[in-house]
Amino acid sequence: MNTLITGASSGIGEALAIECAKRGDTLFLCGRNAQRLEQVVRRCRALNAATYGTVLDVTDREAVEAWIQASDVIAPIDRVFANAGIGTGEENEENVRRTFAVNVGGALNVVLPAIELFRPRSTGQIIITASIAGYGPLKSCPSYSATKSCLKTWGLGLRGMLSNTGIKVSVVCPGFVRSRITDRNTCPMPFFMEADQAARIILNGVRRNVGLIAFPWQMRFATWLLSVLPFRLNEWINSILPQKTANR
Repeated sequence: MNTLITGASSGIGEALAIECAKRGDTLFLCGRNAQRLEQVVRRCRALNAATYGTVLDVTDREAVEAWIQASDVIAPIDRVFANAGIGTGEENEENVRRTFAVNVGGALNVVLPAIELFRPRSTGQIIITASIAGYGPLKSCPSYSATKSCLKTWGLGLRGMLSNTGIKVSVVCPGFVRSRITDRNTCPMPFFMEADQAARIILNGVRRNVGLIAFPWQMRFATWLLSVLPFRLNEWINSILPQKTANR
């Protein structure tokens, strides 16, 4: 299996890379931090996985497309994880715009070229990392939850649209998973999960072509319930939830 992963230098992306390396994949990894990315590449190569690392900002549309095409020349890509994402932190204009640029724009820059790559082959798999927060709206992280809601809706719509093309699409909505984002959180994080466990859950769902891979089930149920309540009740519950005071 030839696998391409964005945001592979930490968190879920790093854990996915390691787990895929254990399973014998050829890996194409990108991340913004050269030092952290190199460490992940070394760990994957130590597991005897052919691994190629590229320092890349997913908001650079042309660079991302060129990276995907160059990777496909080395080994035809079978699946793409559009995983790169950031949290907002303080909801000022700069951070909000950056959150949308990375989480939504970055995903577009990966997924759209992947579709064009896979379409002539009538095969391929695209996995988009959203979040349980995408079931929002959440007052603690309005920009983050909005971007993840966008990815969730778009990804599930793409799954239906592409269902007759041979291209498979899955959307991942994890709860609190260890990452550089959660390491900075000071708010309560119920049902907290280590990244390696999350990676195994994700890959198991991807293997079975599950459309919506949302976990843990307790968080999925709670956020779904919040999303379907009358807005006045939703608003009141949001008002008593703790405020997130740190993020990246």
